[in-house]
Amino acid sequence: MNRLARPFARRSTARTLIAAAACAALLAGCGGKDDEAEKTGGEKPSAGAAEAAFPVTLTNAWGKTEVEKKPLKVATVSDGDTDIALALGIVPVITPDAEDGGPVPEYKQRALTKLGAGKPKTYDDTDGTDYEAIAAEAPDVILGMNTWSMDTDYAKLAPIAPVVTFTDKAHSDTLTWQERLKTAAKALGLTAEAEEVIAANEKATADAAAAHPEFKGRTYTYAVVHPEQITFMSHADQDPGVFEQLGFKKTDKAKSYKADKNAVSLENLDELEADVLLMTYPFGDNGLLSAKELETNKLFQSLKVVKGEHYAVIPSENTLSSAVAYPDALSAPWIVEKLTPILAGAVAGK
Repeated sequence: MNRLARPFARRSTARTLIAAAACAALLAGCGGKDDEAEKTGGEKPSAGAAEAAFPVTLTNAWGKTEVEKKPLKVATVSDGDTDIALALGIVPVITPDAEDGGPVPEYKQRALTKLGAGKPKTYDDTDGTDYEAIAAEAPDVILGMNTWSMDTDYAKLAPIAPVVTFTDKAHSDTLTWQERLKTAAKALGLTAEAEEVIAANEKATADAAAAHPEFKGRTYTYAVVHPEQITFMSHADQDPGVFEQLGFKKTDKAKSYKADKNAVSLENLDELEADVLLMTYPFGDNGLLSAKELETNKLFQSLKVVKGEHYAVIPSENTLSSAVAYPDALSAPWIVEKLTPILAGAVAGK
């Protein structure tokens, strides 16, 4: 989903979700050189070919990043950057503690297990990026493609190691996960691997859509219960995201909403009407109201979509709702895997 809407953070903890609520109102990649030199007739390049792609120069919003040789030690400054590294087969030498000591999301654990690794070394990012902890690991490169704090971080990270980040400050919100992945891959000498990750995700999505032809053409509304409002997430300007990739389309009501005008009052719950209604409650007890409170609302109960049981809740406990809002190179296929049966059940209804 479009990051401009920023419904909640990618992290699973209440602390981060509440902080992200204050930001609430889910596309040009950074350039590198010799991109095509990393490809050999469509085949995966040899180690020698990858090495030949260096040095790499990447322009960013704060200057230029020079990566002299293929990095071996990678540090990350956000959970999304950690996912980029893992998706490309790299276990970072240090990452922010996105789980705050809690369980690792299923999709991340799968990647770690596949790579034969335990949980990466982490630093406490409660007060922001820990520059000293990152410097202590002497990384060859620092990934910062999925962060909102680079304006503050860049000057302190650049002396430690080359920082791979976006070309424009606005890109912290607007780049797709594919563009973030491709830029990081250029700096890591893994362009061919990035293309494989993208292709695998496209296939997973296409396969799911083909297996569920009943999705095609169905209208949907996706709403998030924030602490201060019910947010109409699937507004007209919202990027298509996974729902539309699977065959759904927005309702006519979507035209009445936009990123900075997306609140649905309890008196206007009929605005949520669609063939399929999807709700999520990522803030738990800090949300405007609970699922039980909404589902016992008489106006909500009167909606055709609710009466027909074409209504479903996207869970937040397993980080699915957060991943839907902020898909990345690692979580995208897992989102399709977990979301598809929920959508199938909602379409089937009674």
